[in-house]
Amino acid sequence: MPLIQLAPAHIRAIAPYQPGKPIAELAREMGLDEADIVKLASNENPLGISPRARAALLAEVDGLALYPDGNGYLLKDAIAARLGVDLDQIVLGNGSNDVLEMAARALLAPGRSAVFSEYAFAVYPLAVQAAGAEGIVARARDYGHDLAAMHAAIRADTRMVFIANPNNPTGTLLAAEELHGFLKAVPENVAVVLDEAYVEFLDPAARAPSVGWLAEFPNLIVTRTFSKAYGLAGLRVGYALARHGLADLLNRVRQPFNANSLALAAAAAALDDADFLAESKRVNDAGMAQLTDGFRTLGLEWIPSAGNFVCVRVGDAARVFQALLRQGVIVRPVANYGLPEYLRVSIGLAEQNARLLTSLEETLGR
Repeated sequence: MPLIQLAPAHIRAIAPYQPGKPIAELAREMGLDEADIVKLASNENPLGISPRARAALLAEVDGLALYPDGNGYLLKDAIAARLGVDLDQIVLGNGSNDVLEMAARALLAPGRSAVFSEYAFAVYPLAVQAAGAEGIVARARDYGHDLAAMHAAIRADTRMVFIANPNNPTGTLLAAEELHGFLKAVPENVAVVLDEAYVEFLDPAARAPSVGWLAEFPNLIVTRTFSKAYGLAGLRVGYALARHGLADLLNRVRQPFNANSLALAAAAAALDDADFLAESKRVNDAGMAQLTDGFRTLGLEWIPSAGNFVCVRVGDAARVFQALLRQGVIVRPVANYGLPEYLRVSIGLAEQNARLLTSLEETLGR
């Protein structure tokens, strides 16, 4: 029997995650100039990286022959000071995807299950499947999490529930009181992973006090990233917050040196760049208004979003996606999420958003 047939069936059944199309790949395929391509597909920060993060990167270059700090002390210290947590409550990851997978590896196994919502982030079912566990999909409500349905889906063998707030790809947001009520209702032997990758794009009043909840709920894991608002997607650095024992469990399955030296230095500097973060939110708020006003003018429906992206209904999304590619505009089809009529559009700079709207108008004949 071929070796690959001897791999566990749940591994062979995994359909790998499909990232957004890179600019260079589209340029090769379509014979386009990279400089003329607009990428609004991967929820990246259109402002790039912060000046402080750039300076930290340059200062770190001469030390790249050495291994990074495996404990990530400087970054952990910066996170602890900012959020008011202990160092041993922090787990660093190669992006927040990494800590999501750590949680699955630490707590899931064959014979166990995890609950996540319809239209939820594609990494959740992948992480669950890779651990050999069973994924339970709870029906969504208005394209977002139906917490009552998710609670009802919990079984005796369930050990994890994934919640993204705001949700990717739909951008829906749960109110803090809803989340708190859900956490109180979930059994303590079920971990709740609260994925807050887009929390920095929320107005302060809309943010759940999730970090404070760690003291109340020993089964809570909060995950965040530097890939979105902080503009460090290419460096891959994120983190999880949890009570000491749970954080220790995740660290036991964490790969050594999973956060590289450049990522550690840049993330610590970016965390301290309040001006850049404020400007990123301002640009995102303005861009969201620009796109949704444009969609309204074109007679298109969209899902109200609290993130740095928005799902717009265009009909035959596969056809529209290809037509936009030919015009040098990259967005994200979401048929794999069960939304075949929608495209997810990341918020860009004003001129990038305008380019998308013009291309949509031409493609749709509006």
